[in-house]
Amino acid sequence: MLKEVLLGVLGGAAALTVGILLGHFAIEKGSSAPEWVKDASQDVDESIIKKFLAELDTNEIKENLRELTKVPHMATTPGDEATVAFMLKRWQDPKTGLDSAWREDYKVYLSFPNKDNPNKVSVVDPENQVLFTAREREKAYKPEQQDPEVVQPFAAYSPAGNVKGKLVYANQGKMSDYELLNRTLDLRGTIAITRYGGEGRSKKAINGAMFGVVGVLVYTEPYDINDGLVSESETYPHSWYLPPSGVERGSYNIDFGDLLTPYLAAKEDTYRRPKEEITGIPPIPAQPIGFEDAQRLICELDGEDAPAGWQGSFDCTYKLGGPGFKATSSFTNSTVHLDTYNIEKLENSANVMGVIRGSVEPDRYVIYGNHRDSWVHGAIDPSSGTAVMLEITRVLGKMVKEGKWRPRRSIIFGSWGAEEFGLIGSAEYTEEYFSKLSERTVAYINVDISVFANATLRASASPAAQSVLFTASKQVDAPGTTMSVYDNWIRYYNRTSPNYGIIPNVGFLTGAGSDYAAFIHYLGITSMDISYYYDQSKTRARIYPAYHTAYDTFDYASTYIDPGFTSHQAVARTAGNVLLRLADSLLLPFNCSDYAESLEQYLTQAVTAFEAKLAAKEISLDSLKKAVQFFRETAAKLDRLIRDSDLVKETPLKARRINDQLMLLDRAFLDPLAFPDKYAFRHVIWASRSSSVATFPGLADAVEKAESSGLKEDWDQAHKQLSIVTQAIAGAAHTLDDVI
Repeated sequence: MLKEVLLGVLGGAAALTVGILLGHFAIEKGSSAPEWVKDASQDVDESIIKKFLAELDTNEIKENLRELTKVPHMATTPGDEATVAFMLKRWQDPKTGLDSAWREDYKVYLSFPNKDNPNKVSVVDPENQVLFTAREREKAYKPEQQDPEVVQPFAAYSPAGNVKGKLVYANQGKMSDYELLNRTLDLRGTIAITRYGGEGRSKKAINGAMFGVVGVLVYTEPYDINDGLVSESETYPHSWYLPPSGVERGSYNIDFGDLLTPYLAAKEDTYRRPKEEITGIPPIPAQPIGFEDAQRLICELDGEDAPAGWQGSFDCTYKLGGPGFKATSSFTNSTVHLDTYNIEKLENSANVMGVIRGSVEPDRYVIYGNHRDSWVHGAIDPSSGTAVMLEITRVLGKMVKEGKWRPRRSIIFGSWGAEEFGLIGSAEYTEEYFSKLSERTVAYINVDISVFANATLRASASPAAQSVLFTASKQVDAPGTTMSVYDNWIRYYNRTSPNYGIIPNVGFLTGAGSDYAAFIHYLGITSMDISYYYDQSKTRARIYPAYHTAYDTFDYASTYIDPGFTSHQAVARTAGNVLLRLADSLLLPFNCSDYAESLEQYLTQAVTAFEAKLAAKEISLDSLKKAVQFFRETAAKLDRLIRDSDLVKETPLKARRINDQLMLLDRAFLDPLAFPDKYAFRHVIWASRSSSVATFPGLADAVEKAESSGLKEDWDQAHKQLSIVTQAIAGAAHTLDDVI
């Protein structure tokens, strides 16, 4: 199916180029231009945007969400397959569908709990009597939690195993946490209980194993998610807070993509490496539990008081563990048993794809997507994003079918499968065709969780996309206010720009937190992630409390997250506005000077944190400073060229050339050899980093490692990373300059 689409758009592109050349040089001065010349110079139509914004319907979004959350739809389950059918039905609708829609099938490596042999956490005394058993399932408050397809809480990719040991409390499971424990306790043969946050899920187990820990329990601390509330009367269904039995499921792996087919599409006949070669997953059993069970365990621990920063909201003083329980506890001399029976399988998973073909530049693509699979019903994550995407495609599809509009460039919509298992942003099939499309893809718009809560817009993006986000958000009313989304955004998240003054703070796409990961980090496609968020001045919640639990349902979303679905509509209007501008503008609405400002911001941090330390090793930052300055100069030069050009009256090839410079800017920062230890991270500006210094990731991590070790080879690596980022910035600057 995709090959047919590509052949069609490439043929159209060839015809366009020939037509442009013939038309521009053959039409006599003063003669009336043929229709295609007008089409080639057509710019974004504000009346179309206004009509589009008016058509987006809160009730349609609400009903989309109701349909998407009828049953649990974990990846590859019957519920997931039903969602595939629903997406295809909508995108193939004769009145409101897309030009074409299809499914792309893959065979992916996933991990599941054993339905016939559930995972267990128990406390067992020396006589082998079971004194306590943690809940195997969350408590049902509504019919949705009683659905037999609600999966038992588990740690995906945790190995099966039966381990036992004395219990210790390891805070967030960071290396520093285990190091603190290891100063006074022998951790060998222990089981550690940790809380979510501060460290990746799998790293809590990986770090513990390095100290001899044999198993890890993970719980959600009420202090971190519930603002300290722990009783049933104060939590869902009485509020948005997590009930005591709620358990956050999750994928316990570091690398994104299919774990058996790195850098290859996970098709039926693809080579698969032995599973023994997989890295980044727990080497020891791990299991998440609810905070009611965690409280029972933690409050019985012996040992020294945990540090103040490790304390939480339980009605006891958190102890480190003796290891084990205190002498006065009914659990004294008992051990914790962790029995996991997870199984790994190769299962069929599908992407649902759809396209609206461009009329002028069909070989240029704007991709809009979010993942479809959830851990349970997934009303917020991810179905709020899917509900918004379906409403955007309904309105655009209707306009296309009625002949009222067709985009200048092609728009590809994607409903990704198996993201919750770490197959983020179609990473498991990146090599099949997204890498082939990448050189012709304008941008990727990600709306994964569209609404966390109903306070304000929040966005992360490549700096070049900041300007189009601002333009779009100024045209959308913020729900419940008399101001625009843009002005409301400033109230909650803002920064002072040396060029613009106080503006909304657009975050950077560091790390691999969502579906944009493969697009920005591996393919270098300018990307953005858009959502509506909560007022963080009113809560400590690190994310919405029902995240990845059986309580993330339509009832939860419609009662506590966005009762009128007006925040969903605001996201649809903002993201849809951005989409139309990227698809229809004669000149892409990207600003390279905004990128220069972000590089300067990173440079300032690097100079402050590392210049003196590097100078002591006779390593200078002067070349990096010059590269950033050169980027600023070439960006300003391109800005002047754009400002001084009347592209409507000039050859369309000039607009095409400038657009290529804008479109390919993020690609210029890719270096496939920059991070040999980081799977699929090639973008030298936005790759993940372990350093707390917000600057160039390779440089920051290398300098801090060298500081810690003092080894010459580590300082050499810091010098190498400095050279890598310097030359990448200089190279990117050259792509913005005039042709050679």
